[in-house]
Amino acid sequence: MFPTSAAARAPQTQTWRPTPQLRALKPVVPWPREPDSPLSAARNEIWLPRPPLASCLRAVMCRDTRGVNLDETQRFNHFPVSPTCSITWYFTGTAELVSPAFPASGEHPHTPIERITFGGPITRPIVVRNPGPIHAMVVLLLPDAIAQLTGIDPNGYLDRVVPVQEAFDLPWQDFCRAVDEAPDDAQRVALIEDFLLPRWRHARPEANRASHLIADWSQALALRAATSGLGRSLRQTERRIKQWTGQALRELQGIGRSERAFFDAVVGVKAGEVNWSEVAANTGYADQSHLCRQTRRITGFAPDELRRRIATEESFWAYRLWGYSEGTIED
Repeated sequence: MFPTSAAARAPQTQTWRPTPQLRALKPVVPWPREPDSPLSAARNEIWLPRPPLASCLRAVMCRDTRGVNLDETQRFNHFPVSPTCSITWYFTGTAELVSPAFPASGEHPHTPIERITFGGPITRPIVVRNPGPIHAMVVLLLPDAIAQLTGIDPNGYLDRVVPVQEAFDLPWQDFCRAVDEAPDDAQRVALIEDFLLPRWRHARPEANRASHLIADWSQALALRAATSGLGRSLRQTERRIKQWTGQALRELQGIGRSERAFFDAVVGVKAGEVNWSEVAANTGYADQSHLCRQTRRITGFAPDELRRRIATEESFWAYRLWGYSEGTIED
């Protein structure tokens, strides 16, 4: 278990209750949907944290397909490799995890997902299917932050999704229940910040730097690991990072590099052209082939195929949300 400080544990000694004054995270306005777009009118939203929470909470995302006519292929959801942990609520509808051995298809094996869950870091691309309409929300939390706040060891939850009762103590379960019972998404987002902000103020390591980018976070994490504890060798630093996040520093750096390439490509799409050789050179890849291999490993698709699917396929809504946040991210 990750050793939590006394300050971090103190706010969790009593059952949590929401305070009357609610705060909101910063919503990102998505690009307008084109009239001839093949994408549906489903509501997809993302909120980014203010600087005091940026080293703890990566984003809040929401999808609502109620009242929207979707075909079978549009009921899938594609997600890339990610170092973050997650809390997910299905306020309406259900979800199934598609077996990684099969492509997205209603005919292939699926594992039902509980209505409110905690998930650990994802080390391979995943696909989730919704049999019918859904209204869902997910909070993405950095693994070292969730470990500092709760004592959860991210190593124990790699590629796992479990009911929140299996992962959290009573105050966190009460928080999850309060979000579930809130009357609308605006109040849910406010409750999330209202719960996390005071706890993170107590638990946040002094060396943490607020940033929305995985590359900046992993760099700050490496610096903190190198200056923590008695041993400061490279091996001890890497061991601490693996303990705090469940993944090796090299893996985190690779994900950060992939994210930078993704945002570079988004800029190219907005400008009307993507030069993959330039993207590779600008983001630290040896060459375009290196970029292609790593993009396929992290997302399941080659860069240009991924760009096409993001633009035309409903199931890549999470990529579009994150891409739309490019240019709105603040330090």
